[in-house]
This record gives sequence, C-alpha cells and structure tokens, in this order.
Amino acid sequence: MNLFYTTETPGDFFTLNSEESKHIIRVLRMKSGDSIRFTDGKGFFYDCEITDPNPKACQLKLIKKSEGSDKRPFRLHIAIAPTKNISRFEWFLEKATEIGIDRITPIICDHSERKEIKINRLERVIIAAMKQSLKSNLPELNYANNFREFINQPFSGQKFIAYIDDGVKLELSKTYQPTKNALVLIGPEGDFSPDEVQQAINQGFQPVKLGPSRLRTETAGVVACHTINLLSLLQASSLED
Repeated sequence: MNLFYTTETPGDFFTLNSEESKHIIRVLRMKSGDSIRFTDGKGFFYDCEITDPNPKACQLKLIKKSEGSDKRPFRLHIAIAPTKNISRFEWFLEKATEIGIDRITPIICDHSERKEIKINRLERVIIAAMKQSLKSNLPELNYANNFREFINQPFSGQKFIAYIDDGVKLELSKTYQPTKNALVLIGPEGDFSPDEVQQAINQGFQPVKLGPSRLRTETAGVVACHTINLLSLLQASSLED
C-alpha cells in the first residue's frame, strides 16, 4: 500500500491540495471508494476512503486513526557534516530515516568542504524515505549549525564524538547504553580538527570509533544509526524474554 504524508491532522472529512490530488487521481488512477493511508509524521496513521476523486481537490472520509509501531523508548540525534557531494548526504538521510532516527543536525566544521545546504530539498528526501519505509514518525531536520555553537547546547543522554585516531580505543557498540538517548557527532571528509575534538571532550562528549575500517562520512552516520538501533532492539528483546 502507498503511504502519503499530510502536514495537517485529518478531520472526519477533508480535502487534499491540488498536488496530492493530481498524483492520487491522475497518476495512481485511484477512484471513489478506494482506500488510502496517510501519516502525519507524528506517530499516527489515517485510513481514509476517497469520496470525490477530483484531480484538483480530492475529497476523503476518515475511516480509522491508529498509532504507528515505529515509536522507540529512546531518542537518537545525529549531528553530521554535510558531504561535498550532496547526493551522499541525501543517501545518509534516506537510510537513517529507514533505520530509525529522531533528529538530524548538519554541522559546519573546520574541515567542511560544504558550508551551505538547501533544507527544503533535504526535507523532501526524508519525507520520501519515511513514506517508502511505512513509518509514522518524521525525523526532525535542523538548519545547519556551527560546530562550536552546537556542542554547547544542552542534551539529556549519552554524547559521543566519532573520529579516526590511534588513541581512540572505545567502540560505540561497547560504550552506548541501550535504550538511552544518544547524540553522535560525525565529522566531514577531512574529519574533525584536533581543536574541535578537544572542545567536544570538554563539553562531555565521549570519543569513540565505529569499527576497524575507515568510513566515509555518510557511511559513518549510517553505522552509528544502525548500531544504536540494533543494540536497543536487542536489549528490548532480551527484557521481553
């Protein structure tokens, strides 16, 4: 089943905008009486029925509202430097959304080659990934933030900075406490500068590595996202047993 996204909470009857109406009626060729499912990106699904297949203003009737099953007992925030090739950053956003993430903040670092991003385009990537993976929660994408300003912001949970250095011995998989809120910093292609690392440590960030291999920025982000989700899932499963 196709999943659609609405920024408004549907009432008993509601009308779609022209863009959604055209896609549903002209492209998907749906008709009166067909069922359609929406998410509000806030944890809920809405099962609806088409009552008037108008390609400019399709009208729907709400049949059932239900809570999604993708809510997790912890929150994951990844702050990551945008890659020089923006398609690689979009790939990270897509995969992190599919795996499960709550918040993403692009950070501009000393070695960043990309200083600006188009937030609207990136939000569309996240929305598409949410719909494709049939999730009910839309990750929050923040505007780009300077690294030093960002690390001074308050955060309740475990804080990590992942980077490449022979002196970093702890692995994220061994340090993260499953089901706890987590914030992970991922640097640019040139990695964090020594000064950035020290400032992060001064702010309570734990240095970690993500495994034995040297990873691209976007791959590191996905590995961090998957590691935290997997460990928390295993923890939850062991408690159920």
